[in-house]
Amino acid sequence: MSRRRRGLSREEKTLWETVARTVAPLRPEEVPEPPPVEIGVPDPAPASASSKMPALAASPPPAKPSRPPLHPIEKRTLTRVARGTTPIDSRIDLHGMTQLAAHDRLHRFLRDAQASGARLVLVITGKGRPGSEDLPLGEERGVLRRRVPHWLSEPGLRSVVIGFEEAHRSHGGGGAIYVRIRKPRTPGGMAGA
Repeated sequence: MSRRRRGLSREEKTLWETVARTVAPLRPEEVPEPPPVEIGVPDPAPASASSKMPALAASPPPAKPSRPPLHPIEKRTLTRVARGTTPIDSRIDLHGMTQLAAHDRLHRFLRDAQASGARLVLVITGKGRPGSEDLPLGEERGVLRRRVPHWLSEPGLRSVVIGFEEAHRSHGGGGAIYVRIRKPRTPGGMAGA
């Protein structure tokens, strides 16, 4: 039996829109301009059924989500990978790279892995070295370890990445990430077999 979702009340919508305006986007260039919100304006008096019809016909249909959501890797799959019964199709080591070089290399690697039919890949970021007292001002250790999960969540990679999880200790633990890859889309718009 499916559960029917409850719509938001007018007060809940107003509250949500107010909160949403205070949030800073990660990538401001990709955020569409929000529609203006009228707060505290009462609903107009109910109109007859014939006057409502043109207003309903003029409203655009709801937009389909353009980017599929990320999903965590199933526990069963993680166990099989850790035991070696499910293979890792490809791996990349980002040690010693700058953020810009690592970002570009990761994107290229994931797209190539998808094109070659890989289902699960390992991204090695490294854990960073302890002891930051010998670093120049403004530099920090373990940057890639923190940045790669953000990069994997980017809208531009949603067509490639299904989900990701920290790797098992045998594959690098906190210094590596398992990434599940989507099947490439065929020209007809359906995922390949």
